[in-house]
Amino acid sequence: MNKRIFVEKKQNFDVHSKALSKALSSLVNLKSIKQYTIYDVFNVPESLFEKAVRTVFSDPVTDLVSEEMPRGEKILAVEYVPGQYDQRADSAQQCLGLLTQQEHDIKVRSGILYVFEGCSDSDFNIAKNYLINQVESQEKDLSVLEIPESAQPLPVETIEGFILWNETEIEDFYQRFGFALALDDLVHIQNYFKEKNRNPTITELKVLDTYWSDHCRHTTFETALTDIAFKGEFSATLERIFANYLSIRKSLQRESKPITLMDLAVVAAKHFHKEGKLEDLVISEEINACTLLVDVETKNGKEPWYLLFKNETHNHPTEIEPFGGASTCIGGAIRDPLSGRAYVYQALRVTGSADPREKIEDTLPGKLPQRKITTEAAHGYSSYGNQIGLATSGIYEIYHPGYKAKRMEVGMVVGAVPKDWVRRETPTKGDVVVLLGGATGRDGVGGASGSSKSHKSDSTKELSAEVQKGNAPVERKIQRFFRNKEVIQKIKKCNDFGAGGVCVAVGELADSLEINLDLVPVKYQGLNGTELAISESQERMADRTDFRPKFLRGIRYMEALMRWLNLWQKLWPWVEITPKFDSHFKNIFKNWEKVLRIGDFPQEHFWERSMPKWDLSLPPLVGKIP
Repeated sequence: MNKRIFVEKKQNFDVHSKALSKALSSLVNLKSIKQYTIYDVFNVPESLFEKAVRTVFSDPVTDLVSEEMPRGEKILAVEYVPGQYDQRADSAQQCLGLLTQQEHDIKVRSGILYVFEGCSDSDFNIAKNYLINQVESQEKDLSVLEIPESAQPLPVETIEGFILWNETEIEDFYQRFGFALALDDLVHIQNYFKEKNRNPTITELKVLDTYWSDHCRHTTFETALTDIAFKGEFSATLERIFANYLSIRKSLQRESKPITLMDLAVVAAKHFHKEGKLEDLVISEEINACTLLVDVETKNGKEPWYLLFKNETHNHPTEIEPFGGASTCIGGAIRDPLSGRAYVYQALRVTGSADPREKIEDTLPGKLPQRKITTEAAHGYSSYGNQIGLATSGIYEIYHPGYKAKRMEVGMVVGAVPKDWVRRETPTKGDVVVLLGGATGRDGVGGASGSSKSHKSDSTKELSAEVQKGNAPVERKIQRFFRNKEVIQKIKKCNDFGAGGVCVAVGELADSLEINLDLVPVKYQGLNGTELAISESQERMADRTDFRPKFLRGIRYMEALMRWLNLWQKLWPWVEITPKFDSHFKNIFKNWEKVLRIGDFPQEHFWERSMPKWDLSLPPLVGKIP
């Protein structure tokens, strides 16, 4: 049977309604507002439903439950847009699984119901616009109780005629496609495929857009700086500092390299390392988090440990979807030292915002109110940190008009792990990659390229899929999983799944490989090859290991796999790498249809650009051409 229930907090526990009423009272005139949680439950046996109402969907001490829709002067129901991760519904569904202890087809969807009293039509519309962020949510139709149909994945499209387009046609396509890369980059790609005498797939263009985004390749920081001059009160001081920088570059024999913001940022570290003053710095192929080698006092005396730290900025995601942007900011920062097999102990948060007390009518066109951004970002950050069990030892909030046009959201973390627990080795033929963690959905598709675009007033409406909802409980499982010495000593190299998704996280683990996207776990059916290749899949690790299940059979295989996975309830799928060192292809398949096959042209033919900002190292996706 299918059921819908409304859950409200008893008066003494209803802090959400009271806080919301206080927040809205400065924006609109209303007598009261009451908040309810909506649960739509499908395919649930009646006996299980009665038990679940008391144990999963409500707490008898604090909650009241009704199957009748609450009454009020005005009612607003809100739900997530299709494709957004619904943590409340997912958690409820997992709890139902624990109750049944068996496979079932029960589905859960959740929403929020707001009941207004003493509110005019005009004020109701203002409140409605405040409560519904179109990036993540929409008004819910309470007359319908059904599971939305899952769309069937469409075949990956080949862009017919791409190599024949003239300048006007290629520019028109560029505008319609919404690229993060520049128009001349697309022309460069067109020339490549002209040489190859074939049209690209949409996946190939999306992957290139991801790899060449500012997020993944730091093109802004790698852009060559020329005609540098200093003016103003501090010009003499700046000229002296810059002259010292040029002197250090010369001592490092870096004069032939362009002057960039990245070079300015790292030249001091390179200098100190050359001078022998950074002996504790650990240098390896893994660069997800800065790693230092330190001595730690333990009960067994001094032991060598790796100390890892990382900061993450999520300015754009938090700007358009505050809760999800801030939560995945701290989540992304955690994943980097975690991929270095470290346990993350502490965090720091720094934010920049305009005055959150400003009137809602003073909000810039196309932006969310400063109050909504500030308060929901704080909730998102604390929610994620609390669920994963991370202590945030410092929070610094800066309020200045300069942050009105663009928010600042920074999360920083520190982690550590015993040195002898960690292997950092070059992968070899026969290794496999195992995916551990959360499933893939449409939320997070285009996260790298989206955060690298120049945005306009309607970006909040267009970029809904690009901000992913974090899944802190899954990342917490990985944190604990990696506390198992036997587990992490099997890992030769590890990548977290960031904004680039499968194509980046797995693609960086080897110079040549094949990836079968049919093995990628999904949140729901209907994802096509492009979405599976580039979706963020936030809480997941790609671990390259020499643990080879294909050489084990039957009981021996299951025992070994279960032991290695520490008796997890779910066996995460293996994505096996098939090295082809003779061809240096990187091929990605969906239903055994090849959706990406870039890499057989020489490096200088495609990847080395005459433009200074593209004078970068070869993207790992393509492999090294001899």
